[in-house]
Amino acid sequence: MVEIIPAQTIELHDLIEKFGLQRIEDEQFFREWQENLPELTDVEKQALDEVKRDYFHLAEYPMLEPIVKMVVLSPLLKLAGFYRSPFYLSAEKEVRIAFEDEGVTITGRLDILVFTPEFWILVVESKRAKLSLENGIPQALAYMLGNPNPEKPAFGFVTNGSEFIFLKLTKEDAPKYAESFLFSLRRGDDLYTVLRVLKRLAQLFSPPGVQTPG
Repeated sequence: MVEIIPAQTIELHDLIEKFGLQRIEDEQFFREWQENLPELTDVEKQALDEVKRDYFHLAEYPMLEPIVKMVVLSPLLKLAGFYRSPFYLSAEKEVRIAFEDEGVTITGRLDILVFTPEFWILVVESKRAKLSLENGIPQALAYMLGNPNPEKPAFGFVTNGSEFIFLKLTKEDAPKYAESFLFSLRRGDDLYTVLRVLKRLAQLFSPPGVQTPG
């Protein structure tokens, strides 16, 4: 009998027990968020400064997921170049991922999926401002396990509007994942670094000859 698990209820221990997911501490496994990050222009920095001001103003009242997406996530994805060729976006995508060997099916809705016609690039989970990112990480990893191109790494990006974390997952031999540092909109130039990482990922998955920002 197939076990059906809603993605929004899945916990990290489920992924470890059912799929053998391993957390990797080796810094060499996930270098994409640390190396060869493009520099930002003054215009991009000004745009991010505006995002911070808007967020802190609106955070005086509770912010739900649609507001987080509008105020923080949308500008970041646009500045990173994910609104342009070769990328496409899908929101609230219904996903049903069947793992026949494990007898498990995961169902749910992806907040935002950045993809090319060939494969998924970035799974984005956005949570309302008061939620910890710990709630979004297992959900993002579950979707990443269902990446339709298992020979390629899958990347995840989880945010609650004020905090951000990047994920990388590979499925060679056994599924493995690693996390970036936790970035905070409230800490120094962290938001600049978040955009630099997003731009780096856009560069990695753009075909030769396709111009991406930075």
